[in-house]
Amino acid sequence: MSTGVEGETNGHALKSTRHTEITKLDRVVIRFAGDSGDGMQLTGDRFTSEAAAFGNDLATLPNFPAEIRAPQGTLPGVSSFQLHFADYDILTPGDRPDVLVAMNPAALKANIGDLPPGGTLIVNTDEFNKRNLQKVGYDTDPLQDDSLDSYQVHKVAMATITRSALEETGLSKKDAERAKNMFALGLLSWMYHRPTEGTEQFLREKFAKKPDIAEANILAFRAGWNYGETTESFATTYHVAPAKLNPGTYRQITGNTALAYGIVAAGQRSGLEVVLGTYPITPASDILHELSRHKNFGVTTIQAEDEIAGIGMALGASYGGALGVTSTSGPGIALKSETIGLGVMTELPLVVIDVQRGGPSTGLPTKTEQADLLQAMYGRNGESPVPIIAPQSPADCFDAAVDAARIALEYRTPVLLLSDGAIANGSEPWLIPDVETLPDLRVTFATKPNATDGSDEHWPYVRDPETLAREWAVPGTPGLQHRIGGLEKQDGKGSISYDPANHDHMVRLRQAKIDGIKVPDLEVDDPSGKARVLVLGWGSSFGPIGAACRRVRKLGLAIAQTHLRHLNPFPANLGDVLRSYDRVVIPEMNLGQLAMLIRAKFLVDAISYTKVAGLPFKAEELQGVFTDVVKGVPA
Repeated sequence: MSTGVEGETNGHALKSTRHTEITKLDRVVIRFAGDSGDGMQLTGDRFTSEAAAFGNDLATLPNFPAEIRAPQGTLPGVSSFQLHFADYDILTPGDRPDVLVAMNPAALKANIGDLPPGGTLIVNTDEFNKRNLQKVGYDTDPLQDDSLDSYQVHKVAMATITRSALEETGLSKKDAERAKNMFALGLLSWMYHRPTEGTEQFLREKFAKKPDIAEANILAFRAGWNYGETTESFATTYHVAPAKLNPGTYRQITGNTALAYGIVAAGQRSGLEVVLGTYPITPASDILHELSRHKNFGVTTIQAEDEIAGIGMALGASYGGALGVTSTSGPGIALKSETIGLGVMTELPLVVIDVQRGGPSTGLPTKTEQADLLQAMYGRNGESPVPIIAPQSPADCFDAAVDAARIALEYRTPVLLLSDGAIANGSEPWLIPDVETLPDLRVTFATKPNATDGSDEHWPYVRDPETLAREWAVPGTPGLQHRIGGLEKQDGKGSISYDPANHDHMVRLRQAKIDGIKVPDLEVDDPSGKARVLVLGWGSSFGPIGAACRRVRKLGLAIAQTHLRHLNPFPANLGDVLRSYDRVVIPEMNLGQLAMLIRAKFLVDAISYTKVAGLPFKAEELQGVFTDVVKGVPA
């Protein structure tokens, strides 16, 4: 990529002829913020796509209201999209933006506290009228007083310039102003030397049925780029080189899309039809949307009338010999719990995806949390153990979904996969794997009677001696008539049994099956080999924990990190790892659920650090916590 003053970057449809100072950076955090109707998610997603195509490592944090259209110009209606891109491997969307694009006073007030002194602030001045200022409690216009003097402020009349650029299109004033987000995208694309053809092609495809709208958005996008090119307000542009990633083919991916692809891959590697029975719920609905596009891979999606029907369909599909999957969030898990228990009793494979969000009840539908762990572990009547898996990042969702399917199929059990809102909506580069390197998930169905008493009957609860999984007999197979259901089963034969000794035996047998699931040993990141403090995490806390540990090590302090994917059963070496350190810190976006499990099982006095703000941890806050713990360990 050329970084000369002409700015003629490979891939640019628009080329700079202006001589500006080019500053090379290794990383940048940009936040687009505006009203929920201003298109900030689309703007951020498009900038992200261009950063990914350019080869930067990246991580994103969308943040938006739960309402479809929150009150315009108000603080609850602010929507934002934060992107962190760099020329090296990064772990988080960034703690604070280096650049804040504020489309109105509400966006400014809601986000200015995160912009560090000296940060770049780009403001759409057209929205700073008396009415909009009063809506968010500004007594004076911050663009006119001295309250923003500590920032590099660029005042841009985005709506006015956009309307002017679209005058000849015939669009109404209101419709023309809707394209101002594309103006902002064009301006930022110019500032950071981003390619432009991809965005223009995307707009033509998105509005293929409305070519006039497509061209209007492209004109607005070009107007933003040209504004940066011609105005004297911006004397400097910035260049962030591509990251040195491992060789291979990459694409930008969100957590929900990666989960969907993982399910598709599991169907292909198992040779089974995939049936998703589900009910739309934020933030899991995108899994349904994505899987519905892949009928050609043997995927059937059913949008049920409610959560209970959705999981019933999925479990029924598994009974019929397919890979049953259901997706939801915490409130849906509560409704699905009885059928999950039925899956435990019938011992059928089932993948249950829980994209966690803030609670309780309806709670914070568009915000993130990790508060469903104990629900996943114990949220069913009776002794109903299920394996629990948690991906650590958007890209890791693919592998986690394949792993969940592996366990469900091999051990004939429902599996709970705990993602969360930050992972589901966030994105990062994903190294597309070679399909042949994925695990072989093919299963063997029962084909002949298996009774151990010499009869020609089929006993559904005859087990594999190694995995304790029962045989999977597809209904309709000649000679394999059998009965399964929710009532307790007689061991082996599967007849209904109320015998106390048999019930005790079956409860312990089902627990032993889950306890015996093979999961990889825990790996510890301890570069110095001298750390006395271990940070233990799970789920989306991986990035902030890793970034914070890097910062602590740069201070000359030793600290170790390890992360759990398998939460039930735990890795076999977890106890030994925990006891190898003087202190164990467990950060969680709940009130200490994993910490409670760790303390109970291993009698380790773990230090629990918790947060339930609906937002991910910041590396900065965890750095402070970890530093204090490391320095507090007696010499």
